[in-house]
Amino acid sequence: MITEPNLPSLTYLALGDSYTIGEAVEQELSFPYQLVRELKIRNIQIAKPKIIAKTGWTTDELQTAIKEENITQKFDIVTLLIGVNNQYRGNSPVTYRKEFKELLQTAIGYASGIKEHVFVVSIPDWGITPFGKNSGKDIQTIASEIDNFNAINKAETLALGISYTD
Repeated sequence: MITEPNLPSLTYLALGDSYTIGEAVEQELSFPYQLVRELKIRNIQIAKPKIIAKTGWTTDELQTAIKEENITQKFDIVTLLIGVNNQYRGNSPVTYRKEFKELLQTAIGYASGIKEHVFVVSIPDWGITPFGKNSGKDIQTIASEIDNFNAINKAETLALGISYTD
C-alpha cells in the first residue's frame, strides 16, 4: 500500500508482554513503534499502534486484559508476542499451548478473520541478558525452556497458516 493523502491509515494491535512494550526503553524504541516506523519508511500509511501488553504478563493474564479492554474495533495488523513469563514462572508447556492457541484465535478475530494479517513473534531468550546472567538461574536451562515454548508457539502458528518470525 503506497501512501496517498486520501487513503486511511492501517490500524495495528500489538498483544504481548514486556518484550512488546519494550520494558526499560523509550516507547519509540519498543517493537510496535519500531514496526510502525519501518512501515512508514516503506511508504505504508499506518496509525499509532494500540498496545495491550504489560511486563510480567502470562498468556492467561493477557487474555484477561484483552477481555477487560472490551475492544470492538477490528485491525489491519495484529502482532502477538507472549510466553516469556509462562517460562519464567515455571508454568506448564501444556497450559501454554492451550492458552496460546486461544490467543491466536483472539488475534485472528481482531484481524477480521484474516490470518494473513496476524503476525507472531518468537520469545527472545532472556537468559543472555544482564538480568538473566545475574538471575542465579542456569542460562542453558533458560535457553532450553525458551526453545521449548517457542517450538510450541511456532507449531501452533504455522498449523494455522499464520506468519511466524523467529
